[in-house]
Amino acid sequence: RGSVSLNVAVCDHFPEIIERCCELGWELFSHGVYNTRYLYNLTEGEQREVIRDCRETIRRASGQELDGWLSPAISNGETTQDLLAEEGIKYTLDLFHDDQPMPIKVRSGGRLVSLPYMMECNDVPVLNFKNTPPGRYLDIIKSHFDQLYEEGAESGTVMCVPLHPYLIGQPHRLDVLEQALRYVTAHDGVWLATGREIAAW
Repeated sequence: RGSVSLNVAVCDHFPEIIERCCELGWELFSHGVYNTRYLYNLTEGEQREVIRDCRETIRRASGQELDGWLSPAISNGETTQDLLAEEGIKYTLDLFHDDQPMPIKVRSGGRLVSLPYMMECNDVPVLNFKNTPPGRYLDIIKSHFDQLYEEGAESGTVMCVPLHPYLIGQPHRLDVLEQALRYVTAHDGVWLATGREIAAW
């Protein structure tokens, strides 16, 4: 199952995609309305409206609650994490500072969990910006997994592989994803969890 970092306008533009995600049991979390509508320089009230709009759109389109957040283009501000907690969001991927989930101190004293978001395995910087060949991308994913798997023997680690269909979905790259998933799932003790499941744990 996937955890979908969703620009929620997709719910209105391509409802059949949302329907299919729901059929597959994928989690929908928010990546803003559009990836080009940034949070930079928005007031707290304006940010709250974006969060609420995303929550309502996902609920209307899928019946799911909004538990997770990745700011559009990672455009979070100084108080964005505080606002997410106050609006009932359970986890954020805005910080990508560790391989383990951890609580974030927020001004309300509420609970917000930071989940790992990995640029090192993200297909945009690796395949697009660095023009890495598909075979090398597979090696990167395997090596990254091997290290985290070894470290995770004593305390759990999270390997997030951010994927974008316009990149990994190309015919010459699809086999890389299939091989990577086959490799990871061949190991004992691997939990294939959604973002909300990790945050709840």
